[in-house]
Amino acid sequence: MLADALRAHPAGLDEAFALVDGLDDALVHGLARLDDDRAAALDALVAAFSAAPLADRVTDAIGKIISGTVTDEHLVVLAGCRVALLGAAHDALLAGLDTALGRTREPYPAAGATTDAGHPAAGSRSWLRELAIAGWRGVDHELAAGGSPAVQALLDVDPAIPDETSGLRRRLAVLLDGFAAELRAAAPVATRPRVPVRRWADLWARALILSQDGLPAEPSAPVDGRLLILGADLHEHPTVFRCQVHGLLETAGGVRLVRTSVAAAKVDTISGASAWRMLSAFPILLAGLAEHRCLAVAQMTLTAGGDLIWDEARASAGEPADPFASARVLLAGAVAASTAPLDRHPSAIAEPVLLEGYTATAEAFDLGGVTVGLDVDRLPAAGPLTPELVAASTACIGLVRCDGGRWVVQPIAVQATVRKKVVAMHTGDWALGPPDAKAAKAEAAAGTAVDVLRERAGRLLRQ
Repeated sequence: MLADALRAHPAGLDEAFALVDGLDDALVHGLARLDDDRAAALDALVAAFSAAPLADRVTDAIGKIISGTVTDEHLVVLAGCRVALLGAAHDALLAGLDTALGRTREPYPAAGATTDAGHPAAGSRSWLRELAIAGWRGVDHELAAGGSPAVQALLDVDPAIPDETSGLRRRLAVLLDGFAAELRAAAPVATRPRVPVRRWADLWARALILSQDGLPAEPSAPVDGRLLILGADLHEHPTVFRCQVHGLLETAGGVRLVRTSVAAAKVDTISGASAWRMLSAFPILLAGLAEHRCLAVAQMTLTAGGDLIWDEARASAGEPADPFASARVLLAGAVAASTAPLDRHPSAIAEPVLLEGYTATAEAFDLGGVTVGLDVDRLPAAGPLTPELVAASTACIGLVRCDGGRWVVQPIAVQATVRKKVVAMHTGDWALGPPDAKAAKAEAAAGTAVDVLRERAGRLLRQ
């Protein structure tokens, strides 16, 4: 059944991507310089949304933009069109995958309370408007640097504002800071042979939506249960290390698929296994990963989108739990959460699956006539998984992703025969340090830098 889903192509998917590509191309060259072809690409959105609740607003906004009037109100409609198209593509792809896996997915609850970024977000909207008018090709050093004041305004938190508002501001600030950094590194963009068209448009549209007032807050509720870890997806960047854990949460109401994430800032000289030291504030979670233990959670917040907001004070270590045994027994019947509206994007799909009985190579798994590519570029330096180990595997816990319109599997745990012995390797095995003596010695040497930096940071804070 999974092979059928990987082979299938949802109706209308190519047309949705074509509309998004046309909008993105207009953003490359700038809304102030629309030629006939790019104006036609934007005008195609009017026909696409003619039967939607936004039809009148889309018609008005696109008409004004083509005629040369670009306001914040017009741009948020444009961003909304883009989010809606990619959200529809996400839903169609995920529905096919759910059918193949027999996976039940809870509907997303109706929107409740709203949160506002407030006055500080006005600066971000102004900068995003300037970017859209100039286009990526028009970004120079001055325009790229214009995002810094907006980020600073969002980070100047007023203690009197609600937690939801301060959280939204931090979320927007982090997004804008990363976006601005990419633009500064690429400026002047006009001299670049290529630009990351889809990525920059994704960041622009998401930031513009997040900067609006009246966004619905994601519903959440406290939950009790037992977390059975399936594996970890590690994200390592020059200035941050993030561990996103995928697992099964056993509760009184049944078994649910959940995610939980922890992260820490770092410098680019800290990499590989030593990056785990940056997460030392989460010893219970790290022990669960490295020792393959289940974790008991009590009154921990679970969002409607399936994210468990990790709190060490509400967690405790339990008995050993083999991830492959958990996946074989419970994964097929686990209930998944629906994705939050703003997060619905094909690139956000990361569905845990257990694969067995395949033929493996370094680039793909043959699932009985259907070949699915392997996303080995995501194998982290902070874990023991290698392309060679994946190619020798006989069982895999992986994340099914949509990459450029095709399905791929990102391995997060594998079973393989090494020297006539079946071994299991997981991306989180080095959470408490590499068990291999040689690797542990190298990590200890590299980890000295972490200790030195922490000591210096503490000294500066004390001063």
